[in-house]
Amino acid sequence: MAKTSKVKKKVVKAKNKTVSKSKVKLAVKSKVAKTKDTIKGPIKISKTYIPKDTEKYMCEKHKVFFRMKLQEWRKDLVRANNEALYNGSMDDNSISADIVDQASSYTDKNVEMKAINRQIKLISEIDKALARIREDTYGYCLDTAEPIGLKRLMARPVAKYTIAAQEKHEKDEKVHADD
Repeated sequence: MAKTSKVKKKVVKAKNKTVSKSKVKLAVKSKVAKTKDTIKGPIKISKTYIPKDTEKYMCEKHKVFFRMKLQEWRKDLVRANNEALYNGSMDDNSISADIVDQASSYTDKNVEMKAINRQIKLISEIDKALARIREDTYGYCLDTAEPIGLKRLMARPVAKYTIAAQEKHEKDEKVHADD
């Protein structure tokens, strides 16, 4: 009989664990439902909207504005890269008999490819900025966590650092480059 009582205790304990897990799941679901109730629909801004210093820094309007700006910039860069690659493949003087024409064509293609590579890196930076918007860290310095500032973000939407932190990074890069 002692064995059966031990077995019953284990069953009861196992049931309590499953009940507590289901309680936790219900609590999480209710919290999610509550947050969904407090979240309003998507924020819409006009095409002429410009963030103002009088508004709360990185409010939803600011995030929507910079997300739209970054997405438009990314789309333009991708379109320009595709056109450059397509047009570059069409113009091929490398089969020309004149060696000067071949050299000129090679130089032009080299310059164009460097520009495309810079734009690809910029697209990567834009993607990182869009990820920071999703994570709610956009607009704040990665080093100091201070606000970067609307003027700086308007001029350089992919900025990751405040001006002071950026200068420090550039100084450190120069010191290490000299080594």
